[in-house]
Amino acid sequence: MKLIQTHIPEVVIIEPVVFEDERGWFMESFNERRFHEELLKLGLPTPRPFVQDNHSCSKKGVLRGLHYQLPPHAQGKLVRVTQGAAFDVAVDIREGSPSFGQHVTVELSAANHRMLWIPEGFAHGFVAQVDDTHFHYKTTDYYARDCERAIRWDDPQLAIHWPQDLEFVINQKDREATPLAIARLFA
Repeated sequence: MKLIQTHIPEVVIIEPVVFEDERGWFMESFNERRFHEELLKLGLPTPRPFVQDNHSCSKKGVLRGLHYQLPPHAQGKLVRVTQGAAFDVAVDIREGSPSFGQHVTVELSAANHRMLWIPEGFAHGFVAQVDDTHFHYKTTDYYARDCERAIRWDDPQLAIHWPQDLEFVINQKDREATPLAIARLFA
C-alpha cells in the first residue's frame, strides 16, 4: 500500500498494490497494521479503530455531502469506490487549522482502486460520475443523528470545482445545508 499526502497533509490518498494476471486481479483492501505503519512514516497519528462500514449506491449525478459529525461522535472515514466512479471531496473544518476551509478533491473509481483517508475534523462529500456507483466507507465512530451536520456543497467560500458535465441530483437536506461561515464546527 502506498500513501500519498495531499496538499492538506492529514488527508491521504491510498494506492493499494493490485496483483493482476490472466484470471483477473487481487488486492488487499485494508490491513490495519500496514495502514498505521504508513501513517506513522508520514508523521500522522493513527486513527481510532473503525467501528462501522457503510455502502451506498448512486445514480450518475447524485451528490451527497458535505457531511460530518461533531464530537463526541466525530468520524474519520476511509472511503473507496468498488463499482463506477466518484469525484470525492474533503473539506478542512477544524477552526484554527492552517488549511481551514481548504479542500482536497480526488477521483475514486473501481478502475483506479484508490482510497482516501479523511480524518476527524473534515466534511466529506462526493458526486457519482456514472450510474450504479458503489461507495464504501469505514468510520471511526457510529452514526449519531444529534451530531450530524452538513455544509453546503456549493458554498462560494469553499470554491469547490465540481464536475460541470453532470446534472446534479441533491436531496432536500443537502440543498438546505449551512454555509461554512455559520456552521457549527470543530473548535
